[in-house]
Amino acid sequence: MERKVVKTGLVQMACVADKQANIEKAVTLIREAAGKGAQIICLQELFASEYFCWEENYDNFSLAEPVPGPTTRRLQDLAADLDVVLLASLFEKRARGIYHNTLAVIDADGTFLGKYRKNHIPDDPGYYEKFYFTPGDTGYSVFCTKYARIGGLVCWDQWYPEAARITSLMGAEILFFPTAIGWAVSQSEAVNKQQYSAWQTIQKAHAIANGVFVVSVNRTGYEKDINFWGGSFIADPYGELLFQASHDKEEVRVEKMDLGKIDKVRVHWPFLRDRRIDSYGPILNRYIDED
Repeated sequence: MERKVVKTGLVQMACVADKQANIEKAVTLIREAAGKGAQIICLQELFASEYFCWEENYDNFSLAEPVPGPTTRRLQDLAADLDVVLLASLFEKRARGIYHNTLAVIDADGTFLGKYRKNHIPDDPGYYEKFYFTPGDTGYSVFCTKYARIGGLVCWDQWYPEAARITSLMGAEILFFPTAIGWAVSQSEAVNKQQYSAWQTIQKAHAIANGVFVVSVNRTGYEKDINFWGGSFIADPYGELLFQASHDKEEVRVEKMDLGKIDKVRVHWPFLRDRRIDSYGPILNRYIDED
């Protein structure tokens, strides 16, 4: 069995209103992760700013930039300097009036490999993303980096098994989920625990159903009326937690992943072999009515 160990890093941080301050903090923490041996490093969703989607405010469109653009180029130079792969979620200005929530993927030599634009866009109290983001049109993507074949999905995408399945079928060995999710400050502790458990469970299920590693990177800290719950984690293809971050602290973590485990799991749990693709046509319906 071919065995390949990859060291994967995640950066969980709190953000402030100053965009450049957030970028500089991220650069510092990326260097810390690389210093701990990380080869692939993922940042949280929209790491360069506070989570501005808590309100509908036209002024927030000024935070957007082209991808690739200034922040991407800064990260490309950093990736080449540190010999690391970087995944960075950015507010992309594609054209006048067209904006996306976009994940940029940069290889270890600084090459911009491409981008994935968030497909599933929520619209809930405190998460008014449809005001800002056009749904993605890149399709699901897998990037062949120096260290592994990786797929990236963004926050709300993580609740959809179809997205994880398709990305895994395209050959991803690791699924990355940069995220910005938290609790309303008015919620009870019981509801908080329930929501976090559901969030982690659905992503561990993606790892199990597809026989892949999952890395979920969330932000932490209070912003407006949201307590971002942190809790970033890494799960193996059995859904077992290799690491879980705290809810209220900034953390940098590097974890070893034995990619040989993917083959072992898929041989013993051959879920992909036994898929009945001829029976899945109804999944393309919005809902299956009784009549």
